Amino acid sequence: MIRYSSKTLIIFILCIIWSAETYAQKYSLHSPDHKFQVDITVNDSVTYSVAYGKKPIILPSAISLSLENTALGKSAEVVKVRNSTAKRTLYPLYGKFSKLPVVYNETKIDFKGSYTIIFRAYNEGVAYRFVTALKDSVTVVSEQATFNLTGKPGAILPNTDNYTAWEVPYVPYKSIDSVKNGNRSLTPALFSYAAPDIKVIVAEADLLDYPGMYLQKHKDSFIGNFAAYPALTVMGSWGDFVSVVKERKNYIARTAGAREYPWRVIIASDDDKSLLTNELIYKLSKPSVLKNTDWIKPGKATWEWWHDAMLPGADIPSGMDNRNTALYKHYIDFAAKNKLEYLMIDAGWSNNTDVTRINPKVDMKNLISYGKDKNVGVFLWCVAAPLLKELDKNLDFIKSLGAVGIKVDFFDRDDQEAINWMEQIAEAAARKQLMVNFHGCGKPAGLQRTYPNIVNFEAVRGEECSKWDYTANPIHHLTFPFIRMLSGPVDYTPGSMRNATLETFKPVDPGLPSSLGTRSHELAMYVIFDQPFAMLSDSPQEYEKYPDIMKYLSAVPTVFDDTKVLSAKIGAYAVIAKRKNKDWFVGAMTDWTERSLDIDFSFLSPGITYTADFYSDSDDANINAAGYVYKSITVTSKDKLKLKMAKGGGAAIFIHQ
Repeated sequence: MIRYSSKTLIIFILCIIWSAETYAQKYSLHSPDHKFQVDITVNDSVTYSVAYGKKPIILPSAISLSLENTALGKSAEVVKVRNSTAKRTLYPLYGKFSKLPVVYNETKIDFKGSYTIIFRAYNEGVAYRFVTALKDSVTVVSEQATFNLTGKPGAILPNTDNYTAWEVPYVPYKSIDSVKNGNRSLTPALFSYAAPDIKVIVAEADLLDYPGMYLQKHKDSFIGNFAAYPALTVMGSWGDFVSVVKERKNYIARTAGAREYPWRVIIASDDDKSLLTNELIYKLSKPSVLKNTDWIKPGKATWEWWHDAMLPGADIPSGMDNRNTALYKHYIDFAAKNKLEYLMIDAGWSNNTDVTRINPKVDMKNLISYGKDKNVGVFLWCVAAPLLKELDKNLDFIKSLGAVGIKVDFFDRDDQEAINWMEQIAEAAARKQLMVNFHGCGKPAGLQRTYPNIVNFEAVRGEECSKWDYTANPIHHLTFPFIRMLSGPVDYTPGSMRNATLETFKPVDPGLPSSLGTRSHELAMYVIFDQPFAMLSDSPQEYEKYPDIMKYLSAVPTVFDDTKVLSAKIGAYAVIAKRKNKDWFVGAMTDWTERSLDIDFSFLSPGITYTADFYSDSDDANINAAGYVYKSITVTSKDKLKLKMAKGGGAAIFIHQ
């Protein structure tokens, strides 16, 4: 037997470590402004780490892609490394900017085994993705996406126990130590450091033909988590028209061997304001595949569902049981009078499982023709699973009625099959020049850039929840825009004219619901929330009581040319100015804290005197949430104004020449 002294053994171990370090290949990548640094190590595995402003935020984290017969990123052998830079400008069809600068540095590492890992560093964040050049199709058994956060940051997580819900509250944690092991949350998810004050967002982009990514707490780390591919589905859930997974396969995807996989994205900022204008997920996603987009026209819609089609004081029967041609013509007349582009008709116009079986009380062709004559287009609601059974036939029928768009509901999944459904619907709808509003769906992750006929996504706990509970509240309103809206627009469906304080609010369903927060807070949503297809959730009868408010709601657009965040703090307050042509719109909101904020009008063009239509909380708004003050003042770029907001309050300003 050979015996070694302790000194010899130590030297032997050190030699092994030294040898491993010697053969490890290391690469570094910086963002153009040098705030981000990505360090990549290739050894037996591939790991990456991220620093922001010289502070490490992601410690070395392993990444790999396990296929049926091999693991990409394990025992990795580098073949070639390519570095490049990019600088160009995007011109989105719609959004909060008319143009977006795209600047990044990139490192592509080609590996033996016909795959590549691409790392990119933008000023807004960093991302990586796998790219494969394999023959035929492959089975992806699992993906290792690790996010080893430095230290013990706080977190705000949209938690979910399953793979079927995205309209969830956001839960704050003082430390990730208090997040239970195995806890699953949606992405984007936010982590926060106190000293220095840095927010870190983990998200994904360019999600196509692949399941959506969740984050799961695993010991002291967070890892990507994915729904496995469905093996057995049945029709069930609410109404027995939702595809419900009963069994799953032992893999997450079957896909093409030659493809690009979704980006894994890390956004970081030391200024909360920047999170409200960060467009990195859009920039990373596949460009539009549509050649003709002239027919895609975002806008605002009157809508009957939230207020149960109840029109107190109207000279026609109303309510959900009385929905008929005359009732919907009333909504069209209201839309036309107030320059709203659309009427959104929700569930009940047709059979839930067969869109070709129309409610006999509604002469749909006549109704849509009536709207067309008044320049009001019609969107029609439908359920995802029945729509997909004969997709082209069903869409042809909807198009034959004259509709301009569809609201597709109850996906309740984001496994690979459901993600493909959304793309199939978007593609088929585009061929027929139909816009799409996705509801009951997973969060957006770039599909809206690829198919810009998708004018909105839900995937947010919206105003509909005020019918049932207290979760759609001012704290929520000032949380999800900094997190969920990073991935794309939201269908929150604002517009309540029955406004309540925390003390006076009660959920109402069925009937006429109210909302938490002041009326001015509600009006500010049309500026602060990104919603290319925006609802007016309340009834025409309510809006007609307030001609001054309808002046604002008629004027405020849903897409903008420029956006300036004037002040913001996650969960507390936000003041945003957005420009459309020469007009500016300002929205301000606060949580349950009464506060005063300064508005600096230096974003206006110098030398011009503007008229500002101003909607703000009344002196008694802490008690009477519906109380507001309307006034018209003049402002210039040199002016500053102190804005007082009640608890759950806000303000809206329409600035024009």
